[in-house]
Amino acid sequence: MKRLFLLVILCISASIQAQDRYFVFFKDKANSSFSINNPSAFLSAKSIARRVTLQIPITEEDLPVNTTYTAQVKATGAQTFFTSKWWNGVLVQTDAATITVIEALPFVKKVERVANGAKLINGRTAKREEEESTAAQSTDFQLSQLGIDRMQADNYLGQNVDIAQFDSGWKGVNLTSPFAHLYTSGRVKDVKNFVRNSSDVYTDDTHGTSVLSVMAGLIPNAYTGGSYLANYYLYETEDKLEEYRVEEYNWAFAAERADSIGVDVINSSLGYNQFDDPSMDYTKANLDGKTSVISITAKKAISKGMVVVTSAGNEGAKAWQTITMPADVDGILAVGAITSDGFKSSFSSIGPTADGRIKPDVVALGSATATINSSGSQTTTNGTSVASPLITSLVAGLIQLFPNTSPQKIYEAIIYSASQSNNPDNQLGYGIPNFSRAKSYLTYGKLEKDISVYPNPVKTKLQVVIKEPLGQTVALSVSDYFGRNLIKYVGTSDWSSNPIQVDMSSLPTGMYILEVTSGGVSEVMKIIKI
Repeated sequence: MKRLFLLVILCISASIQAQDRYFVFFKDKANSSFSINNPSAFLSAKSIARRVTLQIPITEEDLPVNTTYTAQVKATGAQTFFTSKWWNGVLVQTDAATITVIEALPFVKKVERVANGAKLINGRTAKREEEESTAAQSTDFQLSQLGIDRMQADNYLGQNVDIAQFDSGWKGVNLTSPFAHLYTSGRVKDVKNFVRNSSDVYTDDTHGTSVLSVMAGLIPNAYTGGSYLANYYLYETEDKLEEYRVEEYNWAFAAERADSIGVDVINSSLGYNQFDDPSMDYTKANLDGKTSVISITAKKAISKGMVVVTSAGNEGAKAWQTITMPADVDGILAVGAITSDGFKSSFSSIGPTADGRIKPDVVALGSATATINSSGSQTTTNGTSVASPLITSLVAGLIQLFPNTSPQKIYEAIIYSASQSNNPDNQLGYGIPNFSRAKSYLTYGKLEKDISVYPNPVKTKLQVVIKEPLGQTVALSVSDYFGRNLIKYVGTSDWSSNPIQVDMSSLPTGMYILEVTSGGVSEVMKIIKI
């Protein structure tokens, strides 16, 4: 009886002392030591320059959390960790009794339990998994399907573009040769493990390794990532061992860090809908892009000037079926998976959102996608997780080519360029995007005519743009008003030669007639030479 009584006492004591993770929300940012008039104290020069270029105001939301509030929370005995500017609060690890004390603090708005148990100090690491290996596969198809081969031929490889990847771990990335070029050239700029509060992102999982390889892997003459010369920021936000809402807040911590640095693109091959604690679960009615913590945060990230690319989810063959958060956000590039013959992968999540919007937004190869595993070997992987980094690479090339373009404009260009942009559905979204078509959109806007000419009036080079240059014969001539043919061109139109440049510099000023025939369509127009 004494042993049983002692055991009960010990169990009660352990229960009383049990620690969970909570997010503490503050009421305001009053008496902050920071000011929106001095943003260099909390934003990098690149981040500030982006705000100026895109006319994004710096507001109180961008100010760091009040440090005195955090200190007073810590004084209660709670362990304090990451703060969030956008959510105005701090992540803590403590017991229920201390939470009662914290809730009574005058500056605390509310407290939300976001995960069971303690992890942020001496948390468990995931067990190493054996990876399935299959025959090596060339990256040629997955790149050419999106026109990334053309992008790379034009030397748009992600140079000077900053990509933040949010994932569950990057085993082998710092040790194997396909990623060595990132380290020898100093292009892994920052790493942080928000799950376990450490700087080790190379222990917990291989998922991030596969995703990163699609963007950044490089084996000469054998494997080419889509944007292998970009800079990378590796942020571990996903806990492989458990699923709680704290991971959504981890995503927020990482997004704010990326924003303050000035990162251009966030790649997040993650999605949330149901958790280990059912009280945290979302329903399909919540798929409106403005309910879940992660979706609200992703929307904020876009509003700060970052393009956000996410996987649509692998729920297509499961009871849930539809996309997961944050793929429900309006303006996020939610990426579905297709097979090599262009059909939807069976596992790829479908739309629509709860408020009826088309999802996914676009698709890329997600069945037997060429990847690199943690031992540095070539293999293949299935999932929308490996489709999303292909789109991220496409985005990186467009940002490199058009560095002062807003996330909204990049999104529009990719949607416009996609294979079924005029007839989207909730299986493939707007379809398969294309680099050259997106480039054309960002250069000339939406082409209403099959044949367009810029500029007019012209001083030197006239640009003749074919809306869909798909290998058809193009014939053009420039004549004066006496009918004399002065310039003649016949060739084959494809994306690499679009637009066709007509040198008008040798012609005297005046009025000319341009006639263009392409794919059975003819246009005759007046051209003014100045």
